[in-house]
Amino acid sequence: MSLTERKRQLVRDELTEAALKLLAFQGFEETTIDQMAAAAGVSRRTFFRYFPSKEDVIVEFLSDLGRKLSHSLSTRPATEPPPVALQNALRVFTDTFWEHPEKSQRLANVMVSTPALLARYLERQVTWRATLSAELAVRMGVDPEADLRPAVLVAVAFAAFDTALIRWVAQGSTTDLNTLLSDCFATAFPT
Repeated sequence: MSLTERKRQLVRDELTEAALKLLAFQGFEETTIDQMAAAAGVSRRTFFRYFPSKEDVIVEFLSDLGRKLSHSLSTRPATEPPPVALQNALRVFTDTFWEHPEKSQRLANVMVSTPALLARYLERQVTWRATLSAELAVRMGVDPEADLRPAVLVAVAFAAFDTALIRWVAQGSTTDLNTLLSDCFATAFPT
């Protein structure tokens, strides 16, 4: 990566972090692009070089998590049963949230309670499901076009994750998201 690319990535990362923090603590509607730019120490014009809209700050953050999610599943031990591999791969999200639980919980609340953001999250999820279904099919040694199991397992895994996420947002920071995720997976995939 060139020096210019590294500098650009640094600005993007700082802008993303400042914007996510504002969105988490002020709310989506209450946060302006000017506030996001100012918090990162850049101009409004610079903001638009990196993000077409304030929704795209969240979308880009989710895209980064999606790439990590796919990589996480591909590196899980081959001996793990598919539900276990999926649950462990989804810890990419929960581990990221755990780094800053209060901010993450507020941001998750903003995402699930703002229709435009929820729509973008679910839009991203469609892509993640397709990618993970293909990866899971390889792990299972099946043809994803002929065998529905990988797609269904991934869909159920995301239903469990979304249920845990919504419950975590509703219950507040006293609840551990990984425990909720484990409980949801236990319900979705009884042994």
